[in-house]
Amino acid sequence: MDIVNQLVANGQFRVLKVPLGFIKVLQWVFAIFAFSTCGTYSGSFRMRVECKNRSESNPRIDVKFEYPFRLNQVYYDAPTCKGSQTDRLVLSGNYSSSAEFFVTIGVFAFLYSMAALSVYIFAFEKYRENNKGPMIDFAVTCVFTFMWLVSSAAWAKGLADVKTSTDPAKVVELIPACEKDQGNSCGEVHDPVMSGLNTSVVFGFLNLILWAGNIWFVFKETGIVAPFMRQPPAQEKQPAPGTYGQQGYAQQDPYSGSQGGYQPDYSQQGYNQGGDYGQGGYNQQGAPTSFSNQM
Repeated sequence: MDIVNQLVANGQFRVLKVPLGFIKVLQWVFAIFAFSTCGTYSGSFRMRVECKNRSESNPRIDVKFEYPFRLNQVYYDAPTCKGSQTDRLVLSGNYSSSAEFFVTIGVFAFLYSMAALSVYIFAFEKYRENNKGPMIDFAVTCVFTFMWLVSSAAWAKGLADVKTSTDPAKVVELIPACEKDQGNSCGEVHDPVMSGLNTSVVFGFLNLILWAGNIWFVFKETGIVAPFMRQPPAQEKQPAPGTYGQQGYAQQDPYSGSQGGYQPDYSQQGYNQGGDYGQGGYNQQGAPTSFSNQM
């Protein structure tokens, strides 16, 4: 508990609050449900065979089967209605390949999710170092997404075949004593419970959705998409039309006196200094001031 409290205090579990870590937790949990509901399944169904001679009947023929669903190795004894003899019959089909493939993907997905969570929590900075961790994570996530698609589809088809092969209404028809011309009464007593196997298929496709959705969040960690997500530089705000302030035409007006433009000074630098022609100069209005010397 001290280690956990220290990790919480240091903020090591903050990665679980972002989609990258939170989805990985869901993948870890859903993988457990997927392979456990399929790999631990065992079921049974019951049939009855009632012969003309009641003493030769068997109203409780129990057939048990389980993972990995090698049904061609599951046998049961059915009465022949010809004395005390019985026939040993087997179910049809071997669906172990799709079931074992599905469970294997679930187990490896569980192990990888647990390992990735450990890296996120204890070595997230090292995970981002040199971009190698996100690239490996991205590649593995893509592979598991494809594997969940293939395994879930294969197991869904395999489960449909398992249901057909374990349907007591159809299995009882394969018993020789239950042929129509025999005159015996046969039928099913109860069907197998398949809810656990149905759940495994659902969790298989839920894992597919989780792993496919996680591709984007892992891809962002690779940094490949970063250059395309940068915002363009902010443009300089242009002055409004008709504005003549400091940002307007005042800076560009060559005749503006406040910014060093041309502004004649008739009192100091006008005609009195540069154009003074003696006493007969001109005033600022250009009128003659004296005609005494000219006279």
